[in-house]
Amino acid sequence: MNKSPMTTEGAEKLRAELQELKSVARPKVIAAIAEARAHGDLKENAEYHAAREQQSFVEGRIAEIEGKLSNANIIDVTKLPTTGKVVFGATVVLMNVETEEEVTYRIVGEDEANIKANMISVSSPIARALINKEEGEIALVRAPSGDKEYEVLEVKYI
Repeated sequence: MNKSPMTTEGAEKLRAELQELKSVARPKVIAAIAEARAHGDLKENAEYHAAREQQSFVEGRIAEIEGKLSNANIIDVTKLPTTGKVVFGATVVLMNVETEEEVTYRIVGEDEANIKANMISVSSPIARALINKEEGEIALVRAPSGDKEYEVLEVKYI
């Protein structure tokens, strides 16, 4: 299976969620199941069925996070050589050539992407167009709304 890139911050968030699920959520669900069993007949016990459903969700999420972490290629962008090229994990300041509007994006893994926080997936059209570009170069982004040109103003490895 291919390793998927992930920033150190993204990996830390997943590890924290995994720890929370294992140390807090899982014991709560186990206690809820035990309490519901104490009420008697399990066939008509809505609390028991709800607790089992919650247990299924928690265990599924634990397995999902463990799988993501085991298949992650964790990249610490601060340890990369500062070549001025756009690479995974870099923060890029762009200017839309047409509108002269500036925007800043950080290129992150698929699970970390959050457009509201200006974090774009490495597989997004913008990121694919930017990878390996250098400061001063123009990147042509082919988007559903049409082609757009962005000038790379600055590349930061933070």
